[in-house]
Amino acid sequence: MNLDTVLHPVLAAAAEHAPAVDADGRFPAEAVSALAASGLLGLTLPEPEGGLGGGPQEFAQVTAALAEACGSTAMVYLMHISAAMTVMSAPPPGAPSLLSGMADGRMLATLAFSEPGSRSHFWAPLSQAKRDGGPDAQFTADKSWVTSAGHAQLYVTSVQSADEPGTVDLYAIEADRPGVSVTGSFLGLGLRGNASAPMRFEVSVPDTARLGEAGSGLARMTETVMPWFNLGNAAVSLGLASAALQAAVRHTMSATLQHTGQTLAELPTIRARLAQTSLRLEAANAYLAAAAASMAAPDEQTPLYVLGVKALANDTALAVTDDAMRVCGGAAFSHHLAIERYFRDARAGHVMAPTADVLYDFYGKAITGQPVFG
Repeated sequence: MNLDTVLHPVLAAAAEHAPAVDADGRFPAEAVSALAASGLLGLTLPEPEGGLGGGPQEFAQVTAALAEACGSTAMVYLMHISAAMTVMSAPPPGAPSLLSGMADGRMLATLAFSEPGSRSHFWAPLSQAKRDGGPDAQFTADKSWVTSAGHAQLYVTSVQSADEPGTVDLYAIEADRPGVSVTGSFLGLGLRGNASAPMRFEVSVPDTARLGEAGSGLARMTETVMPWFNLGNAAVSLGLASAALQAAVRHTMSATLQHTGQTLAELPTIRARLAQTSLRLEAANAYLAAAAASMAAPDEQTPLYVLGVKALANDTALAVTDDAMRVCGGAAFSHHLAIERYFRDARAGHVMAPTADVLYDFYGKAITGQPVFG
């Protein structure tokens, strides 16, 4: 699999439409269609299911490249892969075509975990599944910040278990099931095209739609969702940061102070800040690569990489995009360099559950021998 060849038309579509996706706050339909046609929606799914058989390293590479072209497209892709790998961890017996549908591009998937009441503590849904004498579980779950809301064909949704009190169940719910609805719209500072809207799931679902055994949802969230989501979110952050830095370097090399004849890059203060920014980004990319390699071949350090990679990348993206704005001045404040778009998009990762501050707390617990979720 030559990822560069497969990626090229997708990146072209994403980059072409990124300004309009941002300006209009519209879903990146062209780029998502290109992803479906390329086979990359099945990047990490196994070949027998129609996927490409890629792993964490390929996922990080593709997601970062998408973020350089269009942050909203990268976010949609990240959530699809996170949902796909969650379904892959326990394919529901009642829907054998889900994996092949996600792999061949017929089915865009996403996660629907966060709720208004528990906010960024996505692992603690307040919605409660119940049984009313029949074989199905019923629940009404109001979810917030559902990426690709109204555009995905499959939603991986969390609720308190109807069968194991105090635990969580995950269900794979198709968009055309009665009771699935988008209840709002998204208008945000950045990632304006990722359709991260509130949804309601007022549904009755069979056990065959549940992912794994009753009560296994939290383990699935921490062992599958969090590793893939944190790695991908880190790749989005560093892809945005890379795009901002590249734009800043190009601008400082070409923008001239006519009264001195110097380019901005010939000013020592500008060069020093670019150097510091570049080194900061290189260090974070090295950590991302190490985290991806550790996920591909897990050992005792892998949990720390899972906790640390998103937080480090989020903070790096904040610093790099801020520096890019500073060295380019007023030119970066306008739209023509796209730096202000990268700056706005990069703010999302830091506050996206699990937030960077929560992850630092988890990491601190882990290295001091305390229960992470205790």
